[in-house]
Amino acid sequence: MCSFNQPLGGNEMPRFGGPATMMRLPTAANAGSIDAGFIGVPLDIGTSHRPGARLGPRQIRAESSLLRPYNMATHAAPFDSIQVADLGDVPINTFNLQKSMTIIEQFYDSVLEHSTIPLTLGGDHSIVLPILRAMKRRYGPVGLVHVDAHADINDAMFGEAIAHGTPFRRAVEEGLVIGNRVAQIGLRGSGYAADDFDWSREQGFRVVQVEECWHRSLRPLMEEIRQQLGSGPVYISFDIDGIDPGFAPGTGTPEVGGLTTPQGLEILRCCRGLDIVGCDLVEVSPPFDPSGNTALLGANLLFEMLCLLPKVHYRN
Repeated sequence: MCSFNQPLGGNEMPRFGGPATMMRLPTAANAGSIDAGFIGVPLDIGTSHRPGARLGPRQIRAESSLLRPYNMATHAAPFDSIQVADLGDVPINTFNLQKSMTIIEQFYDSVLEHSTIPLTLGGDHSIVLPILRAMKRRYGPVGLVHVDAHADINDAMFGEAIAHGTPFRRAVEEGLVIGNRVAQIGLRGSGYAADDFDWSREQGFRVVQVEECWHRSLRPLMEEIRQQLGSGPVYISFDIDGIDPGFAPGTGTPEVGGLTTPQGLEILRCCRGLDIVGCDLVEVSPPFDPSGNTALLGANLLFEMLCLLPKVHYRN
C-alpha cells in the first residue's frame, strides 16, 4: 500500500462531495513529516481596489476537486513521491494588517522548521512579504520568479509601507531576495510615470513586459531566466492578474493584454529543475469570478507548482 497521502478520487466520492481541502487531500495539524503543504492565507486588507481575495483560498480549494494526481503533460507523479497535506489557513487578524504580517511570518517559521515546502493560496499579494521573511531565516536570500501585471515595488500606498503593491520593494530593502536572481514576467498596463519599472531594473531584476510575450512560446525566455537564476533556492510568486482577464477575470486589479493560460503553464513547467523552496498563487477574488474559472486556473497553477518540487518523481 502507498505510504503517501493521496487525493480522494472521483470514483470513490463524487467530486462535488468529500472534504473541502486542496485536491481533497488529508489535513495535517502541523508540518511534521509533511514534505509539501498547501496553506491558505485568507487576507485582503492589503488591497487597493476590488476586495474579495480573502475568499480565494476557500474557492481555490473548491475548484481543485477536479484535479487528478498525475500530470499527463509533464509525467510528474507528486503523490507517488512526497507526502503532501492541506495545512489549513493562517489565522490572520482581519482588522490589523501589521499584526497579520507577524502572524503569517510566525506560521511560516513553524512550517519551514520542518523543511516543509509551503504552497500558498492567497489572499492578496501583501502576504508574500512575511513569507519571504521566514524564507530568509531558513534559506538566506532567495531567487524569485514573479508573475504579475504589476511590479509591486511602490515605496508606499496611501502612506503605508505595507500593502499589496509594495512587497518587493520591502523585500529588496530587507535583503530577502537577490536582485540579479529575480525575474518579473508579464508587467503591463498604464502607469504613473515612464520610469515605473526602472527601479526593478536598477536592482538587477529581469523585467519582462508583457509585449515581449505576445504571440509566442515562452520557453526561450524561460531558458534565459533559468540561467539567470542559476543554483540556489528559488521562490515562485504568481499573481493571477498576470494572466489576461479574459481567462482570469476574478481579481482585484485586472489589466488587459495579459499572459495566456498556456503561457502561464509554460512559465511554471520551465522552472523544473530549479531549487524551489516555496510558491504562492495570490489575488483570486471569487466575488468577481462568477464562473469559477479564475479559481479553477489558480488551482491548476498550484498543482503545476507542486509538480516542480525537487523530490517529485517523473514517470516515463
